[in-house]
Amino acid sequence: MRRRPAKLAALPEHAVATPARLAAAVAHLSAAPVIGYDTEFVGEDSYRPELCLVQVASSQALFVIDPFACGPLDAFWEVMTDPAKTVVVHAGREDLRICQFAAGKPPARVFDVQVAAGLAGMSWPIGYAGLVSELLGHRMNKGETLTDWRRRPLAAAQMRYAFDDVRFLLAAHKKLTDKLTRAGRLDWAEEEFATFVDKAVVDDVTAERWRRVKGTGGFDRRGLAAVRELHAWRDGFAHKVNRPARMLMRDDVLAELARRLPATMDDIQNLRGLPRGEQDNILAAVARARALSGDELPDLEPRECDSPQVVLMANLLGVVLTDLCSRMKLASNLVATT
Repeated sequence: MRRRPAKLAALPEHAVATPARLAAAVAHLSAAPVIGYDTEFVGEDSYRPELCLVQVASSQALFVIDPFACGPLDAFWEVMTDPAKTVVVHAGREDLRICQFAAGKPPARVFDVQVAAGLAGMSWPIGYAGLVSELLGHRMNKGETLTDWRRRPLAAAQMRYAFDDVRFLLAAHKKLTDKLTRAGRLDWAEEEFATFVDKAVVDDVTAERWRRVKGTGGFDRRGLAAVRELHAWRDGFAHKVNRPARMLMRDDVLAELARRLPATMDDIQNLRGLPRGEQDNILAAVARARALSGDELPDLEPRECDSPQVVLMANLLGVVLTDLCSRMKLASNLVATT
């Protein structure tokens, strides 16, 4: 039986496309203790996602902010990072990262309704439309997921989609907060939210992202050093020209360079997929890897090779965990991984 739709107040909708309207929106949001937050962005053509729309909700109004038309959003980001605010998102990793890029920090207090749903007996991860349907009984139209949000003017259907992305967040926040409070799990949720935020905005400079380059699993330490140097060069080059790193040079090309360890221009002249004019920088990156001493080379990552007994025990524990979580109304894959 389909859930009877929850009654929601018909909130006024504001399209914010001038500095004056942005100032009015910021003044309104400054007084709101809880704010729903979402963004629309395009990430295919730039080093970092290009922010195209910001959608926010208070208990009294909905706003769609056009960053292309209303000027700098500095005052808005100050509101979003106010420690007194609770910012409600759904699977908000990229939305939090956009705030981090713009303000230098994420919102201080985050409530992710997807994580909360998993702790309140719903499946995890659950999509926004599914969560709204199951929790509130409302159906959403998700027909604009492949929209190029950079193009203007926005059509009526696009604006409706944008408003709907935050229309239900505060109602979901209230209902899930009530569920978690009754279950004594609100503290659990707050710990999960803090971990979620930390992972979303982790400093990529310190993370060993180069280890995720495909096709390097069997490399020795010298080859891995070349991967690391080439990855650092590619990331810096991508930042400089504001393009996605893998668009400038694919992972398989990077791995092939690290495998060959070229020393001269002749060693790479027949290799396809290199950025034009960057051959000298590529050879310099490989030369840096060649010059490292043994102590400076990255360690090999240990390969996991579980015994049949361990695999059997893990499978058995998975069954036990699933049963326990089912009885406790928890999403088992939010509790533990294999």
